[in-house]
Amino acid sequence: MLELEARIASMLKAFLARRLTTTRIRVHGDYHLGQVLYTGHDFVIIDFEGEPTRTLYERRLKRLAMRDVAGMLRSFSYASQAALRSQQATPERMPELQGWARFWVDTVSAAFLKSYLATAGNASWVPQNQDDLALQLTTMLLEKALYELRYELNLRPDWVRIPLRGIIDLVTPQ
Repeated sequence: MLELEARIASMLKAFLARRLTTTRIRVHGDYHLGQVLYTGHDFVIIDFEGEPTRTLYERRLKRLAMRDVAGMLRSFSYASQAALRSQQATPERMPELQGWARFWVDTVSAAFLKSYLATAGNASWVPQNQDDLALQLTTMLLEKALYELRYELNLRPDWVRIPLRGIIDLVTPQ
């Protein structure tokens, strides 16, 4: 991970150097699967107070909408890894299960992002070209994974592999 520090810094600098044309809005701030309830007929989003470790001032700032999108996408990784942790699978079977988990995350993430973009359409908070979308989404995913890394190191070190994997996937060429 330490070897990736320069690449991470470069990616963040590229984001800061780009002029953004999307509108910043008030976002949920802590949007993930745990904040979405299914009523049997509809979905309800709860807990709009934002990220608990941020100050009230920080939570009230207008931000890029892709921040919430990134939060949901990252939560799919957590959901798949939590499911794997609850299995009594043998170590030999874990690579196969990890492959299926990755497939599930990729599929659900693509469906979520496609639906989000289709629903939001030409809204001013949605990047309207692929380069801006990729830059914003990648940066927000990286920011979220770095936040998760700090969180897990402080509170749940045995979960640190989830954000580490997310960071590695974002900063290393596929």
